[in-house]
Amino acid sequence: MSRPDRGIGKYSRLISGLVRQFELPFFDGSRTLPRAAPPAVPPTAPGASKLRRMRLGERTLDYGFRRGRRRTIGFTISAEGLTVAAPRWVGIGEVEEAIREREDWIFTKLAEMQRHRALIPQVRWEDGGSLPYLGETITLRLASWARRTASVTLDREARTLMVSLPPGASNVQLKDRVQAWLQNEARMLFRERLAIFETRLGVQHRALGLSSAKTRWGSCSADGRILLNWRLIHFPLSSIDYVVAHELAHLKEMNHGPRFWATVATVLPEYETARGLVKNPPPEWLPAL
Repeated sequence: MSRPDRGIGKYSRLISGLVRQFELPFFDGSRTLPRAAPPAVPPTAPGASKLRRMRLGERTLDYGFRRGRRRTIGFTISAEGLTVAAPRWVGIGEVEEAIREREDWIFTKLAEMQRHRALIPQVRWEDGGSLPYLGETITLRLASWARRTASVTLDREARTLMVSLPPGASNVQLKDRVQAWLQNEARMLFRERLAIFETRLGVQHRALGLSSAKTRWGSCSADGRILLNWRLIHFPLSSIDYVVAHELAHLKEMNHGPRFWATVATVLPEYETARGLVKNPPPEWLPAL
């Protein structure tokens, strides 16, 4: 006699396998591999990550390593360094061979990231400090405490952000209050831009969430859930529109093939300029918060 729960499990896994996620990385590389027999060593649990070290000639490379449901070995370089993601059935020897094949690319990108980080401005969380907002610089000003609740008001003409905090408030409290305001601004702006581009593309997203990812600007799942990085609020509107249109276009084309980019071009004919800036944003757009 057959067991119904096995059938249900089979179809649940099939449906889960159809859900695909599309993301915008700073730097990314991948290597397609033929599927092989599972390695003898126990696989790392999906999503788990650990730090590994290997020698490459006279150089030492530290990298984060994790396994997951994927068909390729992927390389991502962020402010934290190199992260390598591999299918569960690929042995560590094959992973390190893939790293050796991309050794020059990896060290070049790591050096670029280090130079980029050196140029990133530090925000002074005090009266007179400044930070980017929609591609422009705004100045922080501490207002007199006239209410029982903290308030933040933007004077767009003067490019000044007035922040009212209780007497004796610390720089950390100022930072937390301004970041909360930035995230709220981002959510409202994202909803506005999503509505505009949904109409143009003839699609509709299911839910919007804010992301704090350090290496991803946006993602879209097949069921219409969109995540957008709140730090896009530092970018000009043209860059924000590109990320929004990019994610919404995935609701028509769940890939990055020619038809996908043609879809993006229908609403943003000159998207390539914005795409380049999003992938490699000027340091002044991303302050060290």
